[in-house]
Amino acid sequence: MGLQENSNRNSSLVKSFGVAFYGIYTAARTERNIKIHLVISTITLLFGWKLAISPVEWLFILTAISGTFTLEMVNSAIERTVDLITKERHPLAKQAKDIAAGAVLVYSLFSVIVGAVIFLPKMF
Repeated sequence: MGLQENSNRNSSLVKSFGVAFYGIYTAARTERNIKIHLVISTITLLFGWKLAISPVEWLFILTAISGTFTLEMVNSAIERTVDLITKERHPLAKQAKDIAAGAVLVYSLFSVIVGAVIFLPKMF
């Protein structure tokens, strides 16, 4: 592998990270639900710090937070893709959007359960 080829790969990798970070920024700036998750996540992180949760509990909390953000971004990407493909109301387009939203709901409920299991015993 030549020096130029290695340099191009590194440049491509840096660009890929840049695009990914821009996607996160765009989601945080434009998506109402992401903003809600940011507020709830910040409160959750502050509770974790204040209640001195264990390293294992931190792993569960961080998994719940990152999973919720990830699914919300995937849901937004699916919604935009469907909207790009068709502007008319189509049952399959509705199903795609509803199923993606349902995935976010399932994981969000899981996240609430994780938070309850970790925080409620420490609070009461």
